[in-house]
This record gives sequence, structure tokens and C-alpha cells, in this order.
Amino acid sequence: MANKPSIPKGTRDFSPEEMVRRNYIFDTIRAVFKKYGYQPIETPAMEKIETLMGKYGDEGDKLIFKIFPRGEKINQLVKSVKKYGNEGAWSVATEGNEEDKQLSLEDKYNENISQFFSSNTEEALRYDLTVPFARYVVQHQNEITFPFKRYQIQPVWRADRPQKGRYREFFQCDADVIGSNSLINEVEIVQMIDEVFTALKVPVIVKINNRKILSGIAEVIGEKEKIVDITVAIDKLDKIGVEGVNKELREKNIPENAIEKLQPLIVFKGNYQEKINLLSNLLATSEIGLKGVEEIKYVFETYSSLQNSKLQTPNSGLELDITLARGLNYYTGAIFEVKANAGTFTSSITGGGRYDDLTGVFGLPNMSGVGISFGADRICDVLDELNLYPDSVTEGTRLIFINKGGKSESLSLSMLKQIREKNIAAEIYPDNVKWEKQMKYVDAKKIPFNATVEEDSEGASGKITLKFQSSGKWITEIVSIEELINKIR
Repeated sequence: MANKPSIPKGTRDFSPEEMVRRNYIFDTIRAVFKKYGYQPIETPAMEKIETLMGKYGDEGDKLIFKIFPRGEKINQLVKSVKKYGNEGAWSVATEGNEEDKQLSLEDKYNENISQFFSSNTEEALRYDLTVPFARYVVQHQNEITFPFKRYQIQPVWRADRPQKGRYREFFQCDADVIGSNSLINEVEIVQMIDEVFTALKVPVIVKINNRKILSGIAEVIGEKEKIVDITVAIDKLDKIGVEGVNKELREKNIPENAIEKLQPLIVFKGNYQEKINLLSNLLATSEIGLKGVEEIKYVFETYSSLQNSKLQTPNSGLELDITLARGLNYYTGAIFEVKANAGTFTSSITGGGRYDDLTGVFGLPNMSGVGISFGADRICDVLDELNLYPDSVTEGTRLIFINKGGKSESLSLSMLKQIREKNIAAEIYPDNVKWEKQMKYVDAKKIPFNATVEEDSEGASGKITLKFQSSGKWITEIVSIEELINKIR
């Protein structure tokens, strides 16, 4: 018996019902992006390995899906790989008993094979949309008008451990503006976050910080060179708690006195103004830290002056989180993270920030950008849990013609054309089969109206038998095509 077909862990199939919900999210986000002047692009699913490696930090690099050589190249590698593995392994098995030697040979052989293939890997699946975007900007810089505002809605892949809200294949909805240092862009990103989640009716907390503040903190505690280690540890505060963060800092050889100086920041729970006052005092001797404070103040105060903001309602809010770090190494300024403020979903559903020189690694220095990424799959999980989809989103076929064959079928097709021209979703059952089988199809698709074109003794008629449910009871009416259209509307 053949094995039951399945899909890789961390990936999913989507039914028609799920796809209409996902498209609702994509369309909502896309509409907001377009409203703010962003233009669409797409990049390949795979990038050259050197484009991706080294851009996400050590932990991110480990999650990149590498693509092994293929075609004739893999055949050439296979011919030489056994010899390579054996030669590399033999030198380590010179001592010990025969069993130890054999184990050592096998371990070293497998290690060498893995290294051999990795060193011959040329491509990888994209980890996110931001680094490929930076590559795109550099490659097409002579075709682009700066500042360049682009959006991109495509899947990405990460070799992560699958769990609730975390997948190996998932969609990101990104918007970035590059070629501008203006903080107006940061303000507009908060506005876009506000508009998207207002449209989706999801209450959210938008957390903002600035990597310059974190750099300033590292500077004033005397660990300027350990900024990456500090931010990676602090970024895990929600997951591992204060003690877990401190343990990781110690493992990164951060001195005990520096860890002690960090404690007031890690545990501080004051309001926005109290946090600003704390940071201003703490970072008084750090130029870069004070610059981060000023940038945060501009974004908060400019945004707060705007009216009709969902983020100013009780269930949503804009919050300065001085422990927010976001682990990606390329962020240099404002950083954003959005979490749903309802239901049981606790993971981030949107994130982003400013990067001052991401294009520099591709040969185009001093090109500042800022962007945001909406995690469509996680947003979908939130909407599913909270049942926030409008009825119109999940509405499919409104009317189906029962197929009786003959003249009735041809008349149904003619009427179907008129109905569709009125933007009503309608269909005809394609086969002239028993009425019970056709109704089973109607019930499965939850089609609210079904119609049968009646024939007279001469095989033609303009009348239609229309059936629909009202107050739990089936209603039958004889109608014309015009009456049918009005009734469905």
C-alpha cells in the first residue's frame, strides 16, 4: 500500500474557505500600502547564498534553508564526496580500540560530508523580504527614483522548529521606504499599522524603541562593544524573564557590574514620560543615546497630534518599550513590534525598524531605509480565534442553477451570463444528474439561492423557480430573471 501523502512540517495547505480569509488580509494590507504611495515589486524565492548569509546574526543564519547543488553539479560532487569524507575522517581515528575508531570514523565522515556540501551550496530560500529588497535596490539603482517606497507580499522560509504561530513557510507583507532619513517615514509607518488593524478590527499594542537608545545604554554601562550580545539577550525578556536574560548576559561574558546597571531598565514599568525622563538622565553622557531619545520623542509627539487614532482607544495603544531590541543586526534606529491585545495569541504579528546601511554590504553605502513587515499567517490566526471576518468575506456563490438538461440547461446558461454581468457570484451544476446529488453540492458549498428554469410544452419558458431559506424554512417563488436579480441583491 502506498504511503499516505503528506506535506513537510511547518507548512500548510489552505482550503478555499481559508484562502478567501487570507486574501481578505492581503487585500486590506495592500490597500493601506497603496494609499501611502508604496509600489509593488517581487523578488525570486531563492537568492544567492552570499546575499543572505551574515545579515541576520548568528542565530538567524542558522535558520536559512540552503539549497544543495543540483543537476550535473550534484553528480560531480557525489563522485568525489566519498573519497573526501574518508580522507578527512581517517586522520582522527589513530588511537583507541576498534569500536571507538569506527565510531570516530563515522562521525567525522558525516561531519565532512555536511561541510563539503555546505561549502558547495550556491543558493538559499529567502529568510525575509528586507535583505532581498536591499539587493534589488542596489541592482536596479539606476532605474529607481529615490526615495523609493515599495511593498512586497510573498512567502519566506525559515528552518525553525514548528509550533503554534511559528511556521517554516509563511507570508510576509512588507513596506519599506529607502533613500530618506526623515522621521516622517516612521510616523507614517505607525499610521499604516493603525489603519491596517483598525480595518481588521484587531486591538493591538504597538511597541516602539530605538537601537540608538540601546547603543547608548551599552555605552554608559561600559560595554559598547557588546551591543549585539546585549540586544539579543534583552530581546528575549518576554520569553525567558529577567533571570533568563541575566543568565544569558553572563554567558556572553558581560561583567556583573554592567548587568547590575541594566536592571533598572529591564524591570522599569513607568509611563511614556517617566521612561523618557529615566532615559534622558541615564544617557546624559551618551550622544548616540540622547539622539535615540529625541527620535523617539518626535515619533510619539507627532503621531499623538494626529486625530481619530485607534491606538488611543482603551484596548489598543502606542507604547515606549525600552527592552524592545529586535534581534536582527541591521536595525540602527527606530524599531517596532505589534502584538494583539485580545485572545490567547502572544507572539508578535508585525515588526520592523530603520536600517542605515543595509545596502552598503551590496556596494551602495549611506542609503538609509525604514520598513515594516506584517505577518499575515499570524494575523490570520488572530482573526480566526477572535472570529473577526466580515460575513461578506466568506460569502461565496450566491446562486446556483439546477441542471435539468435540454432547453432548461441552455436557458440557464443564457440567464447565468446576465446574472454574472450584475457582479453576482453564480454557477450552474455542470451535469444533468439526480436532483439529490445536485442538492448535496448546494449544501456543501452553502449556496443560499437555487433556481430551476421551467420548460413549457414547447420547451421554452421565461419563468424561474427560485428557492431560498428564510427564518429556517425553505421558500419557493416563481420569478422572472429581473425579479431573481433583485431578490438576490
